[in-house]
Amino acid sequence: MNTAGADCPQQWCTGGACDGARLESLLTEEAHWLWEQLAARADRSGEPSMTGGTTLITAPAASGQRAAVLGLVGSRILAPGERRRIRLDELTLRLRWHGSRLTPGAVAAHAAGRALGSTAAERARQLARTTSLRKLRARLSQDLPGHAPLRPADETWEELHRTGRVARILQHPAPEELLHTAAEVLRRLPPHGRTDRRLLAFHAAGTPHGLDAGTDLAGLVLAEAAAAGLTTTALPTRTAWGALGVDLDRLGGGLLSLGVHPDGWQVPGRFPLVLPPATLTDVHWPPPPHEGSWVFVTENPSVTTAALELPPAVPVRLLCTVGTPSATELDTLARLADSGWNIAVRADFDASGIGHMRAALRTVPRAHPWRMSADDYVRSLHPTPFHPTPVDTERLPETEWDPALRTAMYATGLPAYEEALLEDLLDDLRNGHPHPSP
Repeated sequence: MNTAGADCPQQWCTGGACDGARLESLLTEEAHWLWEQLAARADRSGEPSMTGGTTLITAPAASGQRAAVLGLVGSRILAPGERRRIRLDELTLRLRWHGSRLTPGAVAAHAAGRALGSTAAERARQLARTTSLRKLRARLSQDLPGHAPLRPADETWEELHRTGRVARILQHPAPEELLHTAAEVLRRLPPHGRTDRRLLAFHAAGTPHGLDAGTDLAGLVLAEAAAAGLTTTALPTRTAWGALGVDLDRLGGGLLSLGVHPDGWQVPGRFPLVLPPATLTDVHWPPPPHEGSWVFVTENPSVTTAALELPPAVPVRLLCTVGTPSATELDTLARLADSGWNIAVRADFDASGIGHMRAALRTVPRAHPWRMSADDYVRSLHPTPFHPTPVDTERLPETEWDPALRTAMYATGLPAYEEALLEDLLDDLRNGHPHPSP
């Protein structure tokens, strides 16, 4: 547009700055670079008129573009790439030859085809919204009961900022309601004992799915717990909720048992049985039939499936965590060891599997790593993996039971899985004890 009306119908500039202005010679293709840089400066500063102060411009390479602004930014043509600081009040006076109320911001707005200052204005709105939400969170925190296991302090807000959680709150369609509901979840966390996640979600949010994985509410509550130091962001979801006294599902998950059952249970031989978390909490384990008896612990159900094919005379005693072991499952293993059983534990050779091993060995210090050495890892590597997912070496924990294992995994960068050692694992189950580690 070359000439604008008094009220700027496009609302790109205000106050009649473009009223009667002759913009043809200013809004040329060659001069567009100047107005583009000025528009960016106005967006950052939030000053849409730009009639005072200074700004730094950088000249383009094309000679025609540099010549097009001669007389506006000085009496000498800029060199390619030259940076020059110009006074905006002087540029305003030069523009007044083209319009009595014209400003650098008005020309830049018409060149850009939009109102300027949007970045700064949006930043100011976001700051005001953030401040309001922070105050709301502080008020909600004060209303939490004194026995609440989690009382989010004001200083943890900075940790939420650092991890991007505040930005997620701001993007929520109803951030205030999200904070209110998160506070209600925190208020209902059990000071003692445990609660079911679906019941907690229903009472706090009105839907049993309110705390499902991936929801903003679940993410915020767990982020609050991590910021308060009760959990960490590295913990598996089930473990993090467990630390807050919340069970994801007391009837789903648990341990897959083969040949080892709670004391007093009558179960047919070689009968696979799922022991859900609700059962694991209170079970008592029988003592071993003789000193030196072993219970084997694995991560993958495929090992349990293969063990079903062993001869019936083989007294298999196998527990499977079916993935990441929960705190309840690890406590069960500790009580099994306290009953006199020897525990042999293993997992996949990847970052998660090594994390499982470390958690198990911390909880059951007397447990033995079962074929989890560097040599076992090398023998487990598939010769021609199809699009293997590389080991996340940044997350790969230490392997205190065999430091050479982490070195080998870091150097190779490939995961290896329990199925690769299946015949060896079945041999150990037949023998009733793990193969000695090198």
